Amino acid sequence: MFMLATPAPSPTPSSSPTSSVLPSPDKLVADMSAICKSDGLFCAWVLEWFPGAAWAPVVAGAITIVLILVLGFVIRNVSHRVIGRVVNRAATGGSITTRFRRGSPPEGIDVLLHERRKQRAETMGTVLKHVASIVILGTTALTVLDRLTIPIAPLLTSVGILGVAIGFGAQELVKDFIAGMFMLLEDQYGVGDVIDAGAAVGTVEAVTLRVTRLRDADGRVWYVRNGTITRVGNESQGWSRAYVDVPVGYASDIANVRDVLERVAKEIWDDLEFREAAIVERPTVVGVEQLSDSTLVFRVSAKTLPAKQAEVARELRMRVKSALDAAGIAMVPTA
Repeated sequence: MFMLATPAPSPTPSSSPTSSVLPSPDKLVADMSAICKSDGLFCAWVLEWFPGAAWAPVVAGAITIVLILVLGFVIRNVSHRVIGRVVNRAATGGSITTRFRRGSPPEGIDVLLHERRKQRAETMGTVLKHVASIVILGTTALTVLDRLTIPIAPLLTSVGILGVAIGFGAQELVKDFIAGMFMLLEDQYGVGDVIDAGAAVGTVEAVTLRVTRLRDADGRVWYVRNGTITRVGNESQGWSRAYVDVPVGYASDIANVRDVLERVAKEIWDDLEFREAAIVERPTVVGVEQLSDSTLVFRVSAKTLPAKQAEVARELRMRVKSALDAAGIAMVPTA
């Protein structure tokens, strides 16, 4: 006869403790105590004052973390102050400071160069402050996590992988930021400049690390990404030049016409109010620029402040027309 074997009872599943990413409170206290005992600074001093106290390592560790946070914010504020002083020194340095010391007020192109230097220095100061805050506060946070015995190696690995993923996904954004940094460092253009950025032509109203905002002659606002600007034509950097062509009859006396134009150039240069507002150097009469069978074209050239060439050209045309009419010299249309 065959006997049926009685099935063995199934083993009762034993409850296993749920694993957690963060350490348990007891382990956290034990690890903080071990770190505190190995620390030869503040923690060791507290332990000497309270020997054998179970709470001493935890309290000392907590106070150490608070001190680390306070020190991090203090270093951040000090770095911001240092950057601010350097920015102010860079913004007010140069030729304009020398003129202030001599007692003469800045004028003309010195004022514009001072404003450009100030805007560029302030923009770079803002970028440096952001970088300093990220580095200092990030280091402080990692130090606090290490004091709490939280492993930071997996965190750094995750941040690195996330940074690589963001870098691949935001290549255009990174390109814009890098182009903006080089644009600021090289001082290619600034607020108030009239530039040709390829995609748009207009006056710069705002410059950031990502985009440049332009307003064209029609009042239209353009937002141009810095990474898409491959070439820039700046009409306002340093100085500009105004040209005025004066066509007269072929039979006109060349010496007489030149004398009239020279007088106009001297008059506009002697006008102190107009000179300080628009002109850098005395206008020059280039001479006969074009010659045909019916027309002589004289050219007057004037070196002006940035973006003032149109204003100077209009003033020159008006004064040249009045002077030629007074001298009895008729202007003729060009073909």
